[in-house]
Amino acid sequence: VMERKTHVKINRKEVMLAKLRKSCSCTPKKLKNFVMDFLPVLRWLPKYQCKEYIWGDVMSGLVIGIILVPQAIAYSLLAGLKPIYSLYTSFFANIIYFLMGTSRHVSVGIFSLISLMVGQVVDRELLLAGFDLNDDAPPVLGDGSLQNDSLSNTTAFNLTLAGMNAECGKECYAIGIATALTFVAGVYQVLMGIFRLGFVSMYLSESVLDGFATGASLTILTAQVKYLIGIKIPRSQGHGMLVITWINIFRNISQANLCDVITSAICIVVLVTAKELGDRYKHKLKFPLPTELVVIVVATLVSHYGKLNEVYASSVSGAIPTGFIAPKVPHFNLMFRVAVDALPLAIVSFVFTVSLSEMCAKKYAYTIRANQEMFAVGFCNIIPSFFHSFATSAALAKTLVKTSTGCQTQVSGVISAMVVLLVLLFLAPLFYSLQKCVLACIIIVSLRGALRKFRDVPARYHVNKVDTLVWVVTMAASALISTEIGLLVGIVFSMLCIVVQTQRPRAALLGQIQGTGFYEDSLEYENLSSVPKVKIFRFEAPLYYANRNYFLKSLYRLTNLDPNLEAARRKKYEKKEKQHLKKGDHTTANGLGTGENTLQLVPKQIDFQTLVVDCSSISFLDTTGVNTLKEILKDYKDLNISVLLACCNPAVIDSLKRGGYFGKDFGNMQEMLFYSIHNAVQFAKDQK
Repeated sequence: VMERKTHVKINRKEVMLAKLRKSCSCTPKKLKNFVMDFLPVLRWLPKYQCKEYIWGDVMSGLVIGIILVPQAIAYSLLAGLKPIYSLYTSFFANIIYFLMGTSRHVSVGIFSLISLMVGQVVDRELLLAGFDLNDDAPPVLGDGSLQNDSLSNTTAFNLTLAGMNAECGKECYAIGIATALTFVAGVYQVLMGIFRLGFVSMYLSESVLDGFATGASLTILTAQVKYLIGIKIPRSQGHGMLVITWINIFRNISQANLCDVITSAICIVVLVTAKELGDRYKHKLKFPLPTELVVIVVATLVSHYGKLNEVYASSVSGAIPTGFIAPKVPHFNLMFRVAVDALPLAIVSFVFTVSLSEMCAKKYAYTIRANQEMFAVGFCNIIPSFFHSFATSAALAKTLVKTSTGCQTQVSGVISAMVVLLVLLFLAPLFYSLQKCVLACIIIVSLRGALRKFRDVPARYHVNKVDTLVWVVTMAASALISTEIGLLVGIVFSMLCIVVQTQRPRAALLGQIQGTGFYEDSLEYENLSSVPKVKIFRFEAPLYYANRNYFLKSLYRLTNLDPNLEAARRKKYEKKEKQHLKKGDHTTANGLGTGENTLQLVPKQIDFQTLVVDCSSISFLDTTGVNTLKEILKDYKDLNISVLLACCNPAVIDSLKRGGYFGKDFGNMQEMLFYSIHNAVQFAKDQK
């Protein structure tokens, strides 16, 4: 006989007060630990093994910096901002994550999906403010100062700040929206870290994230097509952007710029060929080929000396100023406009960062702190928002490159930031003549990994059909409606799939494996023997209000007996018998003699006297579940059929006790509850 341990009742109020007192106390040691935890660099940097780590960190930092510069310039198209802001974002994110991050290998900076989400909000707000979304206006001339942005768009927006009216052009308003959005997203992430809400990421399954990334990649691809072929169409906004954009593309295909088409074709061929060769021979290469940088340098030289902008009207990047702009507090009145948009941005940014951090930590055998990662990515958004930067996240492609080039610590992030700083201070103006179609090619080729997910659909379907359906629904919603709605649809749909699976789970009758005390599904395995006069029923899900009816239907169907119908039939039969007896007729309603009544009262279809319910797969019971078990106990008892429970976990047993299933004093508990199916079957045989 197994006896339950007696657990000491915990006074939750005292525990909470003790934790609160401990949290509010301040000692020098505790203060030191707090600072060390908040800035992990103070723990690992003094222990940095220079001779062992420096070469790998410098190499990976240089490679990532070289890759980062062209990607930063390219992803500015996605965010609807000038390239200089992407460079600011890349610089500050690397520095802050170096100070606060717990992962040694993750590369934090601009990420295509995050840039797309920022760009959609920026475009919407620009449209609502009355600006023209056409970004193909002539580039700014002169000293490249950001104060000249009104030349590229004649519309101005009067922004009231602290009681003062300030005239703000398109570019100024766009970066104002982006920084406000980034600041709010960072605040959300810090608050989630304070209240330990990291569990929210658990609701984003792998299928949801993959579907979201693939759907967003289709949206990114669609947004870049107009740059590839050099047509001028308005940037679509709202739901169904993908379909509307493709309709506009085909309507204006005759206006395609031949120079841009040829340039795009050459760049895509070069980039894809280099990527494929790099993937094939990556074990022989010490570091990836800087193909994007080479393409950008060559394309810029060709565009400049060939005067492609003046002769063929090819759209170019325009002036990129050098140096840093004075810090500026994000506009608080704009934060209210983007507060809702910042929530999915914060969650996606955090989830991608933590998932990549955990992947690297598992691969290289160290641990990360998810809560600190939330603080790190939160401050990677809050602090740079004061320096004209937009939202950041960890990026898979750059993280994989970082690990493959010998990265050991986040010192490599500082090296990458120095490369970006070099471009910011000296080299940025050299990209004036860079064609936008080249940047679009870099973006599209970088989507190869996400778009290749379509090839994995058959294998995914073979592994799990429900996960494949979640992937398809999330991908379709993200692409055809919008990225934010697609993410929400994916989360809700995946939860509904779980609910449906628990509403209609598998139920089976079990048979005995010959010569053993084990029992399995009679429909799935051969050579199982049935136990005479005993039915063993297994329900493979929690029993709660949503699947109560399915539980009863499955039980009645598999045992071929509905106790309620049988009880009603018997009452009807007995009533007819009494009527015949009152009339003096000695035959029954079926024409049989009265001596045969007993046979009629016990139907032939009842071929069992004991029902054993295997509860091993029932993880919990709610009130409805307990009442359902009490109901079948009573209904079968009326038919002289015993109901025995087997393999219940402690939580289920406690629920049954509280629900009064075993009676007031639990006196019959040992005759109703068994720790194995075989014990229950042996008890049933002995009772006969």
